[in-house]
Amino acid sequence: MYLAISDLHDTKRYPIIELCNFAGIQRSSYYKWLNRKESSNEEFNIKLISLIKDAYEEKNGILGYRQMTIKLNREHNLRVNHKRIYRLMSILKLKSVCRRKRKNYIKSTPEITADNILNRNFEAKEFGEKWLTDVTEMKYGLGGKAYLSAILDLSDKSIVSFVLGHSNNNELVFKTFDIAHSEYLDAKPIFHSDRGFQYTSKSFKKKLDDAGMIQSMSRVSRCIDNGPMEAFWGMLKSEMYYLRRFNSYSELETAIVDYIEYYNNHRYQRRLKCMTPIEYRNYLQNKVA
Repeated sequence: MYLAISDLHDTKRYPIIELCNFAGIQRSSYYKWLNRKESSNEEFNIKLISLIKDAYEEKNGILGYRQMTIKLNREHNLRVNHKRIYRLMSILKLKSVCRRKRKNYIKSTPEITADNILNRNFEAKEFGEKWLTDVTEMKYGLGGKAYLSAILDLSDKSIVSFVLGHSNNNELVFKTFDIAHSEYLDAKPIFHSDRGFQYTSKSFKKKLDDAGMIQSMSRVSRCIDNGPMEAFWGMLKSEMYYLRRFNSYSELETAIVDYIEYYNNHRYQRRLKCMTPIEYRNYLQNKVA
């Protein structure tokens, strides 16, 4: 509580007497705390508070205490427990501004379907073993709609390729696939999707067959069968899309490109040994070598 009063006084210039009254403590008690000799633990907390505030502002408030803990430990060579970061962020009234929205699903009549070969086995030991894909809708301006198609690798959770388009059509999905396949010609993964009309077309099945990939599909009304892909959409939207209004298609496109670059190369993940997706891919490759 004393730390919060000190911080609010220093940053917001709120009067000490009002802060003490609000907190229900005597002003003399605050000044007694303020003039005491700081312990090493308190000095470290003050240092952490400064780092937390800088990191929070750097990413526009998207970091929760778990991501904050990883970021501070990685970038400042610390070994701080997440409980301490949670406590300090609570004192500072800093919470992740992220929120999630449900996805609307569109029914389609499939030309071709495939079994759920992936079967919710979301573990992969090497890059190119299992790929997930999906399309999500975003809005901009006055009623404008855009559609983002992406492919995610299950070994390192990286976004292998992505395409933003004005229409949710075969061209969007096919282009996303072509980019990934041309970049990683040797990859022959299990390729998992939902039962959207693009993925159940004969043309897309031929693309997979020609590339030597195995098609897998989620069961009807089982979005959890494509769980990690859904989780990425939730992350992208909560950490970028829902936080602002986009006035134009190009503005949205720039934000998406920037976020995916951040996600692949700078966003640490605890499940990846606190590495970024690309770092973890390199780690896996060196491990095999």
